[in-house]
Amino acid sequence: MSAVDARKEVLTLSGMKVEVERRGKGKPLLLLHGEEAYEPEAAFVDELAKRFEVIIPSPPGFGSSERPLWLTDPHDLAFVIHDLVDQLKLKDVVVVGFSVGGWIAAEMATIDDSFMSKLVLVAPVGVKLGSPTDRDIADVWLLHPDKVAKLKWHDLEKGKRDFTKMPDEKLAIVARNTETTARFCWEPYMHNPKLKHRLHRVATPTLFVWGEQDGIVKADPYGKGYAALVPNGKLTVIGNAGHLPHIEQPEAFMKVLNGFI
Repeated sequence: MSAVDARKEVLTLSGMKVEVERRGKGKPLLLLHGEEAYEPEAAFVDELAKRFEVIIPSPPGFGSSERPLWLTDPHDLAFVIHDLVDQLKLKDVVVVGFSVGGWIAAEMATIDDSFMSKLVLVAPVGVKLGSPTDRDIADVWLLHPDKVAKLKWHDLEKGKRDFTKMPDEKLAIVARNTETTARFCWEPYMHNPKLKHRLHRVATPTLFVWGEQDGIVKADPYGKGYAALVPNGKLTVIGNAGHLPHIEQPEAFMKVLNGFI
């Protein structure tokens, strides 16, 4: 259970019910979790909540948030989260996004980043940088799960989840998150072909954080190329970490994050 009191509510955004959790008090920090939603349970979020009001929405289709049929991709999700920002009247916001959550945050920034003070993208997907025959992003659907785990984690032990001990309610959410990711990210695979042509619009200072051993999307060339598309983008690489550096190396991650925000 979180060491910091969590306040959960359900808001109506774009005509759908969206689950939102808030922790702590202070300047707002919008946290967009990854497709597997490791982040809300991670200790670093409570550390952030000591200085910020951390706002954690479950985008449509994730957690218990509704997923109407008219939503088709993370670009659509970006508009829903913009509605959240408007409804809560958020200003001067630090935005932190992880993997697919980073993709949503990047889409949001290209639409309108005037409410953002800093943007942190942790191993985000969302762009295709190579040729049509280049595999920029590992295919997590076609590869064997053991292979995916080796690409995702530097330390495999940190990525293990004991599904046999999870309550049915939580298992259902894990399955729903996986299904929603497939629905929104299958075709084109894990990217929006238009996004890389819009990233020049991002005016917010942006930090890209990558794990040095990330095999899903590599820090070089993918992370380096992604950061170069953002005018105020810079890349920091954390050693001994894969696709989730904030889970594998939380102290190093917090040092990098605090130095930026």
